[in-house]
Amino acid sequence: MGERRTALTLEEAFDPRSNSIGFLRWLMAFLVIFSHAGPLGGFYGGNDLGVQISTEQSLGGVAVAGFFFFSGFLITQSRMGRSSIFRYFWRRALRIFPAFWLALLTTAFVLAPIAWWRETGSFDGYFTAPRESPWTYFLSNMWLELGQRNIAEMGDSLPFASHGGHDWNGSAWTLLYEFRAYILVGFMGLLGLLAYRWLTTAVASAIIVLNALQWMGAGTVGNAWRWLSDPFMLMFLAPFAFGMLFAVWKDRIPIDDRLAIAAALGAGATYAFGGWNIWGTYLFSYVLMWFAVRATRLRSWEKPGDFSYGVYIFAWPIMQFAAYFGLQDAGWLVYHVVIIVAVHIAAYLSWHLIEQPAMSLKNWTPGWLERLYARVITPAWERLMGRVVDPRFSSTPRAVRMRAETGSGA
Repeated sequence: MGERRTALTLEEAFDPRSNSIGFLRWLMAFLVIFSHAGPLGGFYGGNDLGVQISTEQSLGGVAVAGFFFFSGFLITQSRMGRSSIFRYFWRRALRIFPAFWLALLTTAFVLAPIAWWRETGSFDGYFTAPRESPWTYFLSNMWLELGQRNIAEMGDSLPFASHGGHDWNGSAWTLLYEFRAYILVGFMGLLGLLAYRWLTTAVASAIIVLNALQWMGAGTVGNAWRWLSDPFMLMFLAPFAFGMLFAVWKDRIPIDDRLAIAAALGAGATYAFGGWNIWGTYLFSYVLMWFAVRATRLRSWEKPGDFSYGVYIFAWPIMQFAAYFGLQDAGWLVYHVVIIVAVHIAAYLSWHLIEQPAMSLKNWTPGWLERLYARVITPAWERLMGRVVDPRFSSTPRAVRMRAETGSGA
């Protein structure tokens, strides 16, 4: 008999240049379109797709959890590299804000005014709206906290207004939680916690446990910290934290087909019968990583561009816009085909005109800041960390020291 084959670890199996994470992120963004067709197009009883099965989460919510898991994995690896805290946040800001601002401006000054004209026959009153002005729409939302959801009090005429017609981008609210997760990892790196995987594990595990307690109804865990008083904070941070664990324990996590099958069955059972937010989302995350490692033939999916973010931030505004023209009356198939094509055109333009050019600036530094950093900040920080952090950094596990070679991140 031959020797029994041992499953590869994630570190051994994962190739930063040959995986299907790009495809999976696009697929999850694509899933959000189908999920939101309920409230905006009137399909699925006017509800998000998936709530007909699960009492805990829509399929759009499942996809968002997948986004956060991969973000936790990729961003943690990136922060374990040698970039400074300033460079880290600069790159995260470039990835999030330019395209988001484009989506806000396109909504306020292209889509919404045309929808207003469709309703009223002119543009009169739109740009001078006394409440929910298009001018304040951008300023109220530009830093990710959505302070103004609607524009010019529109939406009452839509047949499905009560399900989302008063909100011009009902997906974008999750971006605030994404950036808060970036802040968490950024400061963990600044304090040196990411150099010690047991410290990282303690933080990530605490988040996962608190989220489980929250969904088990074990009391108000938000009393400990203001950020946690928002139940969505833990709900989104938990899969992100699970991704952090995959980043620091990748030399121990097995990639096994049998585990993946069992995890898929378990995730499906929790989605249908309960327990998704407590532990099902982590089984689903394992399946995602298994697929990302196994399906290497999809590694070139992003060759035309990374459209996942553009799909995510433009899908809802375009679907809202389509509702003013009654596209949903053409039926499920026509509605989805038109929306998918339109959204991908927007995502293509967003990537090539805004996102990719913005990311090309990821290593740019103003001259004055570069001089200040070299002469003052770096020497001071090295002196401080020489006293605070164990200098035996090179003795930490190789998986923790490894510098990320992934792409732009989430």
